[in-house]
Amino acid sequence: MTTMPPDALDSPRLTARHLYWQGWRVVRIAELLDEKEATLHSWKRRDGWDDATPIQRVEGALEARLVQLIVKPEKEGRDFKEIDLLGRQIERLARVHKYTESGRESDLNPNIHARNEAPRTRKQRRNYLDEEQVELLKAAFLEACFQYQLLWYAAGQKHRIRNILKSRQIGATFFFAREAIVDAFEHGRNKIFLSASKAQAHIFRSYIVQFVKETCDIELKGDPIILDNGAELHFLGTNSKTAQGYHGDVYLDEYFWIHRFQEFRKVTSGMAMHKKWRQTYFSTPSSLGHEAYPFWSGELFNARRPKAERQEFDVSHATLASGRLCPDGQWRQIVTVEDAIRGGCDLFDLEQLRLEYSVDEFNNLLMCQFVDDSQSAFPLSLLHPCMVDSWEVWDDYRPYAPRPVGDRGVWIGYDPTGTGEDGDGAGLVVVLPARTREEKHRVLERHRLKGEDYEAQAAFIRSFQEKYRIEHIGIDVSGLGEAVAEHVEKWFPTLVRYRYDVTLKATMVMQAQQIMRKSRLEFDAGWSDMAQSFMAIKRELTPSGRQFTYTSGRSRATGHADLAWATMHALHNEPIDGPAEEGTGSIMEISG
Repeated sequence: MTTMPPDALDSPRLTARHLYWQGWRVVRIAELLDEKEATLHSWKRRDGWDDATPIQRVEGALEARLVQLIVKPEKEGRDFKEIDLLGRQIERLARVHKYTESGRESDLNPNIHARNEAPRTRKQRRNYLDEEQVELLKAAFLEACFQYQLLWYAAGQKHRIRNILKSRQIGATFFFAREAIVDAFEHGRNKIFLSASKAQAHIFRSYIVQFVKETCDIELKGDPIILDNGAELHFLGTNSKTAQGYHGDVYLDEYFWIHRFQEFRKVTSGMAMHKKWRQTYFSTPSSLGHEAYPFWSGELFNARRPKAERQEFDVSHATLASGRLCPDGQWRQIVTVEDAIRGGCDLFDLEQLRLEYSVDEFNNLLMCQFVDDSQSAFPLSLLHPCMVDSWEVWDDYRPYAPRPVGDRGVWIGYDPTGTGEDGDGAGLVVVLPARTREEKHRVLERHRLKGEDYEAQAAFIRSFQEKYRIEHIGIDVSGLGEAVAEHVEKWFPTLVRYRYDVTLKATMVMQAQQIMRKSRLEFDAGWSDMAQSFMAIKRELTPSGRQFTYTSGRSRATGHADLAWATMHALHNEPIDGPAEEGTGSIMEISG
């Protein structure tokens, strides 16, 4: 015998009616519900089952299903999607009722009136989606969410402030970009995206434009993006002067890497001061000494209050793995890479990641553990002055031009720390060198490669010939880099090979430290991976105990700090005493 869900059986009279409208005979319904036939015939007569119109029958089914989903305690992504779809169907049926009473087509479709009034003179609406396109956008957004992202979404509907500590590469920026544009189209709310640099903030914009284009075939225009409904989407760096004066929902990306965080947080909180605006903070962890840590831990909240009013904050992973509303009104969550995998994220090979990273690196980058950088050769305090908003500061750099720096020469550093699918990633940087002692070296580009053979790596290096006039290429050939160097040397014969030993590594590190202390190095503040790479390098004793060396991983090789070592391969082209008056020259091979 067919059985019904328990929640449907709680109302036999309604269940009987819906089954009758589905085509069931009264006698079969009576058997299923264990009711007398006479009772069902009475319900049928009194409730007018046969008199109901097709629309009334559909409305009843929609209502029953919607209530069933709303009271469901643990909702999945498909549940949110179905609730949204059912709600829209009920709204459409309401329009049908209104049309039935008035006979006006505009009551059935609000767009008809505008089309009929001025079909020839109507202008193309800028950054506009109609109701069906917005519905399609929201459905696509919810469909693509992992379980932990749906939790972020639900928290955003309930709480004004979300504060999320997360693993790298679990799709946070991607998710919040989509969440924001859907809400902006639905409710006309302003959105303000803030990152350590304007270039990093524009990643939100690229995700938004791509999402709307792929889903609705509409290309959003402008910077800021101003929607047809009046919502404004701004993409800003951490320059407090340019960030003032805006109001809306705030998204602050990678806030644990922002220099002078406390100063900037006052600006961001002011943007969303009114109760209708929401604030979202999310980041990978940096150093325990960072200004943002008291904000995360609750120490900042307690510091402003008398002892009797202070609250206990538990920011451990065990407490925050599922998300929790804390005493300061912030909803906090910690999402490690393991949490993400359990939440449906299938983008990672966890065992391979454990092989690629040292324990400390794995815990910091993927398990949301803060770093004690007191033993680092490059602590965050040394790196912060190097981190600038490149789009604001470098007015002579055109990143999207065929020749971004014209005919000026550049230095390329490359750290081919692995090869094949099981190897560590390789790092490449492009440095625009300082011409005088007053100028600064600028890291224009950084790239990481994984799973490429040495021929593909060499070809990637050569591709930069199209954009830049290359003056220097430095490659570590201590291990697998020799094969890459041999291919590069065919078209760049003045290639510099670096064969690592204790003396050479120490020389490179000390040179880079000196350049940073003199404030002669800059890279984009949004590149937290660059900062993490430098922070991973530590000073340790050699096995003999007689010398110090610099390590960055599981072994005495370059480890996973590939971007840092690649940068030092480029910077090492500068003489120890600073820029040469007439060029720098080249050395074919350097070793200690």
